[in-house]
Amino acid sequence: MQSLRVLPIARTLTNVLLTRRIPSSVLTKLESQCQVDLYPGGAIPHSELVLRIAGKQALLCLLTDRVDAEVMDASPSLAIIANIAVGYDNIDVAAARQRGIAVTNTPDVLTEATAEFTWALILGIARRVAEADRAVRSGAWTGWALDYMLGTELRGKQLGIIGAGRIGRAVAAKAPAFGMRVVFSQHPSAAAAGVDTLPLDQLLVTSDVITIHAPLTAGMRHLLDKRTFARMKRSALLVNTARGAIIDEAGLAWALQERLIAGAALDVYEDEPRVHPDLVTLDNVLLAPHIGSATRETRTAMADLAVRNVLAVLGGSEPLTPVP
Repeated sequence: MQSLRVLPIARTLTNVLLTRRIPSSVLTKLESQCQVDLYPGGAIPHSELVLRIAGKQALLCLLTDRVDAEVMDASPSLAIIANIAVGYDNIDVAAARQRGIAVTNTPDVLTEATAEFTWALILGIARRVAEADRAVRSGAWTGWALDYMLGTELRGKQLGIIGAGRIGRAVAAKAPAFGMRVVFSQHPSAAAAGVDTLPLDQLLVTSDVITIHAPLTAGMRHLLDKRTFARMKRSALLVNTARGAIIDEAGLAWALQERLIAGAALDVYEDEPRVHPDLVTLDNVLLAPHIGSATRETRTAMADLAVRNVLAVLGGSEPLTPVP
């Protein structure tokens, strides 16, 4: 591996491209030491990213930004790519390493927020909260009835967790409060964590709620598809706050329409912000707009960590949170 590019911090030398606005307190910290080019719109088009990165020493980006070799080669002085996200599948990490460019992410700071939101989705789909809200707002609710809008209780049920990283373990830590037993899918990270595991197929067959907290790697794309959905309990609920492409959305829509599983709650999608049109029409799906880490505290902490990574590398130090 080539050594990382290191540049001293100096207002006339260090130029940073920021692809999306961040909290003002964090932006001020960055602007006090660097020249900042802030893209003023929403998601920056790839062609615009290639143009604006020229002459920059650092890139602060988001998971919506595709950072590939073309982007890196457009700025030979680029020393660091700081992703304001825990995942980094939007970045060609291998290409960055070949060019001596540091790549960082923002782990830890969003763990609890995402774990809390996962439980909001679990409870929301189990107790049909969004569906009930729509019924009240539309006037479809005509009064209390013993068998109206029945959901399912969590106590005594099995929670199957795919991914034994920080977020998966944080979700598991809250399960006893709801009387649920937890099992993780077998993986070296799960073995290292010392948690109870099952082979994935057995986890799918036996779990009442399945929640995904794994990174998107080549082997994880469409991990859950028609074949796996057909293996699940008909009463099973599926939750995803990780990466959309881990689930085959067309297969999920089919499984929900055929009632092969009872429901799903999604915060991420294969082709964001596009959602498979069949999922939008189904009552047994709870859909959220990728807000798992969306608290003021967490989003500020994520941006702050990314900025500290940039300042560390440009100042000649090692990054605080380099990607593995």
